[in-house]
Amino acid sequence: MSRTIGTSSTTRPSDMESLYQSRLRRYVTALRNGKPDMIPIRPFVAEFTAKYCGYTCQEVAHDYRLAFDAACRCAADFDWDAVVANMVYVWTGLTQALGLKYYGIPGIDVPPDTGFQYREPPRENSFMRADEYDALIEDPVGFLMNVWLPRVTADVVAPGEPSTMANQLALVKGSMAMSQYFNAFGPQIARLRTECGTVSAIAGIFKAPMDIIADKLRGYLGLVEDLFERRDKLVAACEALMPHLYYVARATADPAKLVPIGYWMHRGGVPFVSPEIFQNIYWATVKPIVQQLWADGHQTMFYAEGKWDHHLASFAELPEGSILYHVDQGDVFKAHEVLGHKFCLSGGIPNAMLTHGSPTEVREYCRRVIDGVARDGGYIMDAGAIVQNDAKIENIRAMTDFTREHGVYSSGCSDAIPEPSADGRDFTDARLHPSAEQVRRVPGVCQPWEEKRRELGAIQGDEPLCRRIWEETDSLAYHFLFQVLLSF
Repeated sequence: MSRTIGTSSTTRPSDMESLYQSRLRRYVTALRNGKPDMIPIRPFVAEFTAKYCGYTCQEVAHDYRLAFDAACRCAADFDWDAVVANMVYVWTGLTQALGLKYYGIPGIDVPPDTGFQYREPPRENSFMRADEYDALIEDPVGFLMNVWLPRVTADVVAPGEPSTMANQLALVKGSMAMSQYFNAFGPQIARLRTECGTVSAIAGIFKAPMDIIADKLRGYLGLVEDLFERRDKLVAACEALMPHLYYVARATADPAKLVPIGYWMHRGGVPFVSPEIFQNIYWATVKPIVQQLWADGHQTMFYAEGKWDHHLASFAELPEGSILYHVDQGDVFKAHEVLGHKFCLSGGIPNAMLTHGSPTEVREYCRRVIDGVARDGGYIMDAGAIVQNDAKIENIRAMTDFTREHGVYSSGCSDAIPEPSADGRDFTDARLHPSAEQVRRVPGVCQPWEEKRRELGAIQGDEPLCRRIWEETDSLAYHFLFQVLLSF
């Protein structure tokens, strides 16, 4: 017998909407570094949801409907304020349809109770060769579509190579699968709201230009080689990617400008690169994008995976309220000391403790964080990193229940969402808004209308209508390409 997640026969829709609105005010108040009525709880639970609901990692990775169900059930049963609609974000049904080479799929490439794995190629067989920087710099969209995509997929062929049925099917199935998957998020977010009273925690995606090169193009070893052998080319490539990564982040952000854009931080942390490389390459090509997003009205969530304490002073340069800083393996108390006066913090509860510790240890650590970091607001309870199926259910319950009991503010307020800070809202960086005269393809475009117009010849009817529909449809191909690059 099926049941509706998060509701009972006596729960009225108006009651659930009231619960949702109170949680939204609580969450956004904390995001804006204010003091709500209580500490919001927003765990980034991924394969943990499978464990709790009795699914394997294969089931939630390969069938996103099960992952959606598990996210809703956990949100309702644990009484969380906000969650990601599906933190097992990489749908391996889609990666299999495209034949992406860099994923190990649970139940196929790795055991069914192991989360999906990212497989980095060897340096000698990287997805972008050392002598191809000029092509990437000249035309990032063309390079990714014509060179990178055929290399990272099993069946897509490069231009000039004989096409096959497998090639055509990979592109058709991959694009249709992405459309199906992304279109399912709207109903899932609505379901969290109406069935669980839970807020969808983030919207949009952003990654650093240097992380894209290290993660998806050259690999980490290739990046290290390039930093010493061809630094000028590497910097120019990061700068060429900047407007595209900004465009995708803004295009996928929350239209209401309430919840932050997710920024997943990788190779700029300790010990991957030196402080000099961080400042002059990594941060130099990230900071302007974050500033521009803030000027557009969007907050960015710095999901600082690994160790980033060395760079806290750099993050403090950003406008007040422009980011949410999430602590993984860093020192949450140090982060609070350096950043807490300007930004909301989240996380800091060690994943190792949630896996190997006891509920008593978890409660005691939560007490330390609440007393030392969350006393004046501006904190969201969460584990340090994404919670996988090694975490103990009783420890996640202890983190949740202790925060609900001891995270109430006597003077907090959730009556209204506070206005965001106006600091830094006049920022503009021309590099993020290139014109067609400056670059071969502006962000959002695969084939410019001007090229298509020459192909069409005479147009007997409404040319602006033809152009509008062409550009809207062309942009779908652009977003498909960059979502493969950024999300899958």
